[in-house]
Parts: sequence; C-alpha cells; structure tokens
Amino acid sequence: MTQGRRERKKEATRRALADAARRLFLERGFDRVTVAEIAEAADTAVSTLFVHFPAGKEALILGDGAERERSLTEAVRERGDKSVLDALRDFLATRGPFEADPETQPVVDLVTTTPALRAYARLMWTNNEAALAEVIAAETGREADVSLRLLARYVLEIPDLAGTAPNAPAALDIAFEHLKRGWPGL
Repeated sequence: MTQGRRERKKEATRRALADAARRLFLERGFDRVTVAEIAEAADTAVSTLFVHFPAGKEALILGDGAERERSLTEAVRERGDKSVLDALRDFLATRGPFEADPETQPVVDLVTTTPALRAYARLMWTNNEAALAEVIAAETGREADVSLRLLARYVLEIPDLAGTAPNAPAALDIAFEHLKRGWPGL
C-alpha cells in the first residue's frame, strides 16, 4: 500500500531527526549533544522531536522497541526446521555488536561505551521478555511458565553481556551453548 503525503512527510521528519542525531552523536558524543541541537540540525522544533521520539535522545539511536519485538518474535515463529534456540542465536547474530558490519560499528561502539545508551539498549531488549516467553510457549506447546520466562530473560540479556566481550560473536556462541544445556529440546 502506498503511503500518503502526510505519512511520507512524517517518515521524512523521523529520518531527518535520526540522521542528525546519529551524525552529531558520532561527531561529539551522546552526552555532549542536546535535543535542541538535534532539532535544529534536522530543521524542526524540539516539540516535533518529542512527538516522533517521546522516549528522548536514546530512542533516536535505538528506536522505541516495537520493531525489536516484532522481529524477535518472527525469528521464533518463522524458524523453519531450526530449534528455537538456534533461531534466536541466528537472529541475535545479525544485530548490533554481533554483526561484522563496518558501517554500523561506530554506532555499536557509541552504544556500548555510553552508559545511558547501553542502559536503554538493555531495557529495549528486556522489555520483550513476556512476548518472547509467550511465542516460545506457543511454538513449543509449553506453558509460558517461570522456566520459559527465565529462558527469555537470559536470551534478552545476551546483547548486553556478550555484546561487550572482546570477541562478541564467540561470546554469543558460548552463551547459547550454555542455554542449550539448560533447556534441552528447545
């Protein structure tokens, strides 16, 4: 379906704000940039910035979490012949600190070295605990009990814990080796 003019303008404004924020954060550091400077660089008002990014500066880099939940649950639902844990490992391998993409590495470094961004990123992951436990339960015919909530929480902590390791992809593999031992059959 084709977007209308209003939707295209909203998307263009969102993109301009996110691009300006990314550029300014990478040039000067997250803590040295104000929302007023971002709004000015994107040629919008501060109030417009907060309309599009109500969570503030952190959301300009990391989003609001809706895409994260959607793609995380899709990874489990659309896993094909893979086990749930293999599907989640493969999904995380394409995200942030685990992907070897020189284009996104400066943003990954910014997030992992900025306490406010790292805390926000962790929150964006762990906010998906209930949704992940529910989709795992639905896909495996189990109840979304404390065991699956624990599994979901452990999986969602991996980006914060393994993502800051010197060799993040290897740390990701180690984390999932341990999870497979604790939840065999998943």
